[in-house]
Amino acid sequence: MTNKRLFRGGTLITAQEMWRADLLTEGERIVAIGQDLVVPDAEVVDVTGKFLMPGGIDPHVHLDLPMFGTVSSDDHYTGTKAAAFGGTTTVLDFVPLDWPTLRESVQHWRAKADPKVAVDYGLHINITRWDEAISQEMADLPAMGITSIKVFMAYNGRLRLQDGEIFQAMRRARELGLLTMLHAENGDVIDILVREALEQGHTEPIWHARTRPAWGAVEAVLRGSALAQQADAPLYIVHMNTAGGVDMLRYAREKGLPVMGETCPQYLFFTEEHLARPDGAKWVCSPPMRTRADNQRLWQGLAQSTLQTIGTDHCPFFYDGTKPIEYEGQLVAIPGKELGKDDFTKIPNGVPGVGDRLPVIWTKGVVEGPLTPTQFVALVSTNPARIFGLYPRKGTLAPGADADIVVWDPDLKVRYGVKVAKHRTDYNLYEGWELTGFPVQVYLRGQRIVDEDRWLGKAGMGRYLHRARVRREDVI
Repeated sequence: MTNKRLFRGGTLITAQEMWRADLLTEGERIVAIGQDLVVPDAEVVDVTGKFLMPGGIDPHVHLDLPMFGTVSSDDHYTGTKAAAFGGTTTVLDFVPLDWPTLRESVQHWRAKADPKVAVDYGLHINITRWDEAISQEMADLPAMGITSIKVFMAYNGRLRLQDGEIFQAMRRARELGLLTMLHAENGDVIDILVREALEQGHTEPIWHARTRPAWGAVEAVLRGSALAQQADAPLYIVHMNTAGGVDMLRYAREKGLPVMGETCPQYLFFTEEHLARPDGAKWVCSPPMRTRADNQRLWQGLAQSTLQTIGTDHCPFFYDGTKPIEYEGQLVAIPGKELGKDDFTKIPNGVPGVGDRLPVIWTKGVVEGPLTPTQFVALVSTNPARIFGLYPRKGTLAPGADADIVVWDPDLKVRYGVKVAKHRTDYNLYEGWELTGFPVQVYLRGQRIVDEDRWLGKAGMGRYLHRARVRREDVI
C-alpha cells in the first residue's frame, strides 16, 4: 500500500497566500506542492472545489481539569476527538501545579494524557506559587518540551501571584527562553464585589459578570504589559474580552512593548445578557462575556492584527450533570453547572469550544465578517505555531511540514449544534446557527482521522510535542 497521497485540484490557503495547486504527502510529511503534479504511485484525493488549510492549532484548552468538586467533561480523548472534527489537529493544554514540583506535575499530567490524545498536543504549566525552588525548577521545563508558563492576576489564595512575583517569574522565563502567559483581571476587586454580592443575596449567574468589572481587565492588561517591559520579557495575554483591553494592547504594542493577545469565540458573539437568561449558567466562564461594543472591538482587533490568535479556553461542563447523554454508545453523566444553581460562585467556570472554533469563525469572520481567508489561517493555525515554538513543523502547508491538513468545503451548509459538535457535554453555545463552510476531511501527520461524519482516529495516536524556546524578538 502506498504511503503517498496526492491532493489534486484544490485551493491552498496559508497565512501568506491562497492559490490553486496540487499537494503531495509521503508518510507523515508534506513533500511537494505544485501545478499538475504527476505521481504514478500515489493515492489521489480529488479536492476539486475544496480548500486545503493547515490543521488548526488551539493554544488554549483545559482537558480533564478538576474544578469545584467535579471535572471538565472532555478528557484528553473526547476533547481531542472533538477538536479533530472541527479541523484542529494540535492543542496546547495547561498543567496545574498540583504536585510538589514542576517535574512531578508534568509527569502526572502526561501520564493521563499520553494514552488518550487523538491529535498532537503540547503543554503549558501554571506557576501558581513563587519561591526560589520554583525559580530553579523552571530550568527543567525546556527539556520536558515546555516553553511557556501561565501566571494569574486573579484567584486570590488559589492561583494568583502578586505583581512582584509575576515580575520575577517573567524575568526568569526570559532568561530560560520561556513565554509568559497572563490571566489579566483584578483579583482584589473581584473578591470584594463577590463578598458584597453574596451578602446582599445575589446568587444568579449574571452576578458572575457583575462582580468581575471590565475595567479590572483593562487595567490588568496595561499593568501586565508594563511588567513585561520592565522584565524585558515577551508576554501573551490570554482570553481577552474587552474593548478597553484591546486599546491597551494596541497602545503597548505601538510603544514597542513585547506583548501579544488572544481572544476566544465566546467573546466575539455573546454578552452579559446571556448570563441573565434562565439557562445563564451555560455562559459562565472567566473572564465573562461583556457587551456588543466589546464584541465589535475584538473583531477589529483581529482584523487589524492587534490580536494575534483565536484560542478557545475550552473547558466544558454539563449544564445538567444529573441527566446522562449518550457518548460512543455509553451513557455518561458528569456533575456540572447545576452545582451552582443556588450560588453563582459554585458554577464550574468554562464553556465548550475546541470543535466549534474553525467552523464558527469561518462563517462569521470570513464569509460574513472582516477577515480574509489568509487572516483566518494565521489566527487559528500559523500564529499559534509561530508564537509557541511549533513553526514551521506545524501551522503551514509547505514541503517538510507535518501533513496536518484540513479539507474544507466552502459551500457546505451546516445547521450547527450539540448533535453536530463532538464535545462530551449536553449543550452547545451555537445551537441552531447556520454555518457556511465546514471541514469534510482531516489528516493528522498524513493519516486521515475524520472523513465527513466518520471517526477514523483513536485514543493515543496523538503525539506529545517538544516546543522551541521563545525570545523577545519572536514576538509577532
